[in-house]
Amino acid sequence: MADRTEDERFMVEALRLAHLHLGATDSNPSVGCVIVRDDGNGPKIVGSAVTAAGGRPHAETGALAVAGPLARGATAYVTLEPCSHHGKTPPCADALIAAGIARVVIAVTDPDERVSGRGMEMLREAGIEVVTGVLEEEGERELEGYLMRKRNNRPYVTLKLAVSADGMIGIKGQGQVRITGAPAREFVHRLRAETDAILVGIGTAIADDPELTVRLSDLEHRSPLRIVIDGDLNLPIGSKLAQTARRVPVLVVTGQSDGSVAFSERQQMLEATGVEVVVCDPQAPADLLNALATRGISSLLVEGGARTAQLFLNEGLVDRILLFTGPMTLGEEGVPSPLDRNLIPVGFVHSRTDTFGDDLLDTYEYERTS
Repeated sequence: MADRTEDERFMVEALRLAHLHLGATDSNPSVGCVIVRDDGNGPKIVGSAVTAAGGRPHAETGALAVAGPLARGATAYVTLEPCSHHGKTPPCADALIAAGIARVVIAVTDPDERVSGRGMEMLREAGIEVVTGVLEEEGERELEGYLMRKRNNRPYVTLKLAVSADGMIGIKGQGQVRITGAPAREFVHRLRAETDAILVGIGTAIADDPELTVRLSDLEHRSPLRIVIDGDLNLPIGSKLAQTARRVPVLVVTGQSDGSVAFSERQQMLEATGVEVVVCDPQAPADLLNALATRGISSLLVEGGARTAQLFLNEGLVDRILLFTGPMTLGEEGVPSPLDRNLIPVGFVHSRTDTFGDDLLDTYEYERTS
């Protein structure tokens, strides 16, 4: 029987694999699976996989395919409880049983009501030893988006802000101002690639004309769904967002039509570019998050601007704050940030500080009681 240290060692590898496809597995969680066999010469990995891009095949299926007959009598390390229900693919618990796996080690129990302990029960009924809670805290963090969607019917929300040394996020009337350097911007693009959706307000969409895609050569195909809160449908047809909507999906959130011909025409023009227009109260972000959850969106990155950031903060819908601070000052014409390092909302706890060249990144986590 493996000891706890050995179990944790192989679970670390499973978690590393799980991270590879964050944001790329559609509505399914990105899960890592490692199959380990010990024939007397020490434990060796004979199969491993991560949930495939698009969500299928699942990690267990992929790892079993790699291991082949070596899976019989081996141990499977899985970051999330194997599924027990028939969906578009058979249950992973059945696949593990059929392969002759002797032991399954799990980090996190699946809160999906179709599973939620049933996967482990199936394995135990088949005579398989099941160990749970190995690196559970690390597993919860890796699966935070999926777990938030299943437990709270909304995506996990990260608010990202870049603030100048004098507490500004931009300059009035000048559109986008680069506050951080290249290393910090590369980090943000990698973060976008790991996120299901990214959101900005219409003010930022007009002033900055952002594309909000992943601009790293190895990850361009991982650009997230782009969302604009736009109560009056003012997103310009010629904007980068509208003009690229057929390549990378764009969703515009607006309120009820005012019944005017102009509103209807703006909607038709946006839809003609490939933009999806969704009616949902722009000032009720909780309703929007619930709607996104029904679409399988597990993680949302809120990138701006000040009004949109404040809206999500006021509603208590931010789970993590990523606050970049650059060395430059923007002066009296600057647009004040809704928060800075000296004014973090109650409930958030500073978890770490990272350095990217001349820029600092402070991470704050919201400590929820339930």
